[in-house]
Amino acid sequence: MKRTYYSSDLIQELRGKIVTVAGWVEDVRLLGSLAFITLRDSKGVCQLVAKKQDLNNELFDVVCKSPRQSSIIAQGIVKDSKAKNVPVEIQIQQFQILTNAVPPLPLDPTGRVDANMDKRLDVRALDLRNPENLAIFRIRHFALQSIRKSLIEQGFLEVNTAKIIGQAAEGGANLFSLDYFGKKGYLAQSPQLYKEQLTMALDRVFEIASFFRAEKSHTRRHLNEFTSVDIEAAFADEDDVMRVLEDMVKASIDSIRKECGKELSILNHDLEPLDKIERITYSQAVDELKSSGIDMKHGDDLTDQSLGVLANKHPSFFFLVEWPASLKPFYIARKDGTQISRSFDLQFGALELSSGGMRVSSRKELERRLKEAGLSIESFASHLEVFDWGMPPHSGWGLGLDRFMMVLTGKANIRDVVLYPRDQFRFTP
Repeated sequence: MKRTYYSSDLIQELRGKIVTVAGWVEDVRLLGSLAFITLRDSKGVCQLVAKKQDLNNELFDVVCKSPRQSSIIAQGIVKDSKAKNVPVEIQIQQFQILTNAVPPLPLDPTGRVDANMDKRLDVRALDLRNPENLAIFRIRHFALQSIRKSLIEQGFLEVNTAKIIGQAAEGGANLFSLDYFGKKGYLAQSPQLYKEQLTMALDRVFEIASFFRAEKSHTRRHLNEFTSVDIEAAFADEDDVMRVLEDMVKASIDSIRKECGKELSILNHDLEPLDKIERITYSQAVDELKSSGIDMKHGDDLTDQSLGVLANKHPSFFFLVEWPASLKPFYIARKDGTQISRSFDLQFGALELSSGGMRVSSRKELERRLKEAGLSIESFASHLEVFDWGMPPHSGWGLGLDRFMMVLTGKANIRDVVLYPRDQFRFTP
């Protein structure tokens, strides 16, 4: 037997047709000479019915004794169903257990019995059968499609940069180091230097890839391996790339609302359409925080507490712009004659999603910034050399896809939206 339909394909127009489905046994209910099996596949659930009078005793017995969560394949005739939530069912003609699930299972993937996060992640492949998890990763699939479509339509070319690097984009802090054939190497925490260089020939580039950060923070929003969406655009300033980001976020939300209504319902998440993202200057944010009783002065970074206070006034998406240069990386440009950076962060309430801005495009200025930051000019020699070859003015940003997924799915823990999350305590599975 070969599968011909998924559960979501079974509609009343198929009545009388012979179909073959495959999936996992979620429930078995016996009612005299009838056996009802709930089969779950990656698209949903369907009901199978075995009638003892239509099957030989041995096959009927196999159906009745099917261990829950075993993988099966079944063929039968589509019939109208008397069940309220199942318009049609399959009257079994052939049935085969492909692999038996061996009880007791480490958790109940139906979600009826709660399990803590550590237990779920220990047996992640089984945990992913949970309908909520299936909904999350279908949403992630459509979000990635939408992100690519939006950026390509805005003239960006998808690229793939090196993940084993010999120099650190932001000075070597929080990087995983490794021995690279007798030389010191790192796992990339960002494609920053590469994507800047690529604007010299490819003009507008984007990358969606895994990156690594050796931070020991253990929170609901941090991981040591994360997926980042990065762009860089030649002949563009910070306003230009902010518009690119805003259009991409709006398109992603529209796509999820259109394509994933069922999944949003399963997650009980109301994803509101996005009109325009407001902009708040750093100075405005400081004033708002002071008026709310937060003790801070201009030049202080925004703490988790202060971002939480801002989130009460701005609970949805907003851009934080015009940050002090002292709070931003060395490669961020400044407004002429000031210490105000040409940068921005995209927030969703207290959750930082993206950071970006206009970059320094002068080698002389970049060398001066490196010295100010206490970084070695020699270690950036190959990058600095590029700036003598006609580096255009350029801007870009990086967005944490996993955090964006928290917004799209309504989940409060980043581990829920990553297939196999990595933090300082988790290295497997």
